[in-house]
Amino acid sequence: MCGPAFTVQCAPRDNLMLQTAIAYARPGDVIVVSAGDYPEAGSFGDVLANACQAKGIAGLVTDTGVRGTEDLRTLGLPVFSRSVSIKGTVKETVGPMCEPVTVGGQLVRPGDVIRGDADGVVVVRREDGAEAAVASRERVEAEEGYLSAYRAGRTVIDLCNLAPLLAAKGLVVDEE
Repeated sequence: MCGPAFTVQCAPRDNLMLQTAIAYARPGDVIVVSAGDYPEAGSFGDVLANACQAKGIAGLVTDTGVRGTEDLRTLGLPVFSRSVSIKGTVKETVGPMCEPVTVGGQLVRPGDVIRGDADGVVVVRREDGAEAAVASRERVEAEEGYLSAYRAGRTVIDLCNLAPLLAAKGLVVDEE
C-alpha cells in the first residue's frame, strides 16, 4: 500500500474516531490511528475493512489491535497493527483528526506518505517525497543490476568487492 496519511487519534479501547476517519478519508488515503499503544482492543475488523474498501481507502496502520484477521486477509485490504485482539471497543470519545500522531514511535503528519508491504511500514515526510521516489528508483535499478550480474555468473564477493574485507579479517576466499 502507498498513500497519503489520514491521521486520527482514538482513546484506548474506543473506535469512534476511527469510524469517523473512515467516513472522512478520501480514496487512496492510508488511515493512521494512534490509540495510546493499547494492544488489547480489536478496534478494526472485517466490517470496517469493507467500509474502507467501498471508499477506496488504501490501507490502515494502527498501534492498537485488530480482529477478524482471516477475513481481513481474504478482503485484501492492507492492515498493519500492533496486535490481534478479539476484545471489543466502545464509541464514546471524540478526538482529533488530521493532526500529527505518533504510531510505532514515529511522528506521522497528515499528508506524509505511508508505504507498507510484507516487510513493514515506512513514513516518508511529504516534503521528502520527490527525493525518496528518486532514491527508490535508483535502488531498484541497482538491485536489478546485481541480479543481472549474479545471473551472468558474478559472485557476491566479486560484485561487492568483499575479498579485501574478508582478507583483513583473516579469511581468504578462493572463488574458483
